[in-house]
Amino acid sequence: MWGVLSASLFFLPFNRLIAFVLLVAAIGIGVHHQILTPTSLGCLAIIAIGIWLRQHYRQQRMVSVVLELFLVACSLALFYHLMPGFNNPLMVEKAKLGPLSSTYSLYYNFDKALVPFLLMACLPTLFNTDQPDRVVGVSAWVVLALSIPALLLLAVALGGLKIELHMPPWILAFIMANLFFVSLAEEALFRGYLQQRCSRWLGAYPALIITALLFGAAHFAAGWLMVVFATLAGLIYGLAWMWSGRLWVPVLFHFALNLTHLLFFTYPLYQHP
Repeated sequence: MWGVLSASLFFLPFNRLIAFVLLVAAIGIGVHHQILTPTSLGCLAIIAIGIWLRQHYRQQRMVSVVLELFLVACSLALFYHLMPGFNNPLMVEKAKLGPLSSTYSLYYNFDKALVPFLLMACLPTLFNTDQPDRVVGVSAWVVLALSIPALLLLAVALGGLKIELHMPPWILAFIMANLFFVSLAEEALFRGYLQQRCSRWLGAYPALIITALLFGAAHFAAGWLMVVFATLAGLIYGLAWMWSGRLWVPVLFHFALNLTHLLFFTYPLYQHP
């Protein structure tokens, strides 16, 4: 099921028909395995009606705006696991990757994975805009790529992380979940939708800063150091979106940072002895 759901997300920016056929198949398998319940199916049916109405009334501005706000609210509910009826399975339970790492649990989140579908119904250019806010050269991209290890080393300097090498047996499960159900969902919300919308209203750089601050604030539960770290990471991802205009670019930056963090540093945080 999770491979089918991942494939639907992969095809979403390229072929919507294939993406939705695969999504329907994933939902059917999810129902069979009781990951989706009648309650969640009812919620998804209401969302589907909202998407249809949004497409049908897209020329009527006021109605279209109200329906978009409804779909964004549903996206947030899915993102924060507030929508009932999803039994997201626990794949890794309180694993301790190394002596200095805090415990880590990994869920496969069906609800969060649906966020890009809703947001693409709100903003057709979610995955690709023909006009990046700024075009830069290769050297700027090299610096941006190097900022990923630099940010992790900064976290080490601030005491939030320590260098600690890992290769957990569930690495493949982590890769699929983090790429499609975490990085893609988060970048669709913060960069593809919020930053793109704010950029049209306020300009590119105010949108970059506001979205990075919101991304940092979303990590408040993990402590102030994580808020700072996530805000700086949000600037990296936001620049990747600004310079490329393609959502998969910040998604890959996001995933690269998370995977580097897992492989070479205490994960998810440094646990003081």
